[in-house]
Amino acid sequence: QKANVAKSEFVSFVSHELKNPMTSIKGYTELLAAGAVGPVNDGQQNFLMTIRSNVDRMSTLVSDLADESRIEAGRLRLDFEAISLNQVVDEVIRSEKRLIEEKNLQLAIQMENDLPLVWADHTRLVQIVANLVSNARKYTPEGAGITVNAQEVEQQGEDETVKRFIQVSIRDTGLGISPEDQEKIFQKFFRSDDVRAREAPGTGLGLNITKSLVEAQGGTIWFESEFRIGTVFYFTIPVVAQ
Repeated sequence: QKANVAKSEFVSFVSHELKNPMTSIKGYTELLAAGAVGPVNDGQQNFLMTIRSNVDRMSTLVSDLADESRIEAGRLRLDFEAISLNQVVDEVIRSEKRLIEEKNLQLAIQMENDLPLVWADHTRLVQIVANLVSNARKYTPEGAGITVNAQEVEQQGEDETVKRFIQVSIRDTGLGISPEDQEKIFQKFFRSDDVRAREAPGTGLGLNITKSLVEAQGGTIWFESEFRIGTVFYFTIPVVAQ
């Protein structure tokens, strides 16, 4: 436990120190791309976009390592409150909109406007939805579709009481997960040997962290997948107690 705490503190320190220069690099890159110090030709614009893309990847890696370290050490802090899932999904879709449009993906949102509020940590719930939508986008070919669905369900707990949840599903029509990989998909640092899947960048931590975050908020996560046809990830979040 002491070793985990020490590792968590070290990773948190390194993450903080890395984020400052990465923020600076990204900020100056965007200023250059916007022509703040002179005209930018197409070749230079492509180079600048490559820099920004790789800084984003570094930022994701640093954040994932910090989260994984906190989870391992039992130091992940959650601030629970009543949250509108509709607003969370809207927030995620706005942030992913440009990347979805670049691949000409067809996005369908199937959610009722009057879904009950859920009891969760806002930042971490956004992270869960963003991870799953981002995965769907990365592994779905151009022109295909992604569907986000949410509905209220009831589940019987271990104490035989019936509890209310919102069940969210993110369906893609992408690569699918092979039967061999399905058993390992939530393992830490797991990356598929599938050549087409490896074309998409990733740390192998996203789904492992997502599972931990869902379970830490009283929900469950699972998936269904057909190889080369598509995948559906499901997760549940408790409804605010009445």
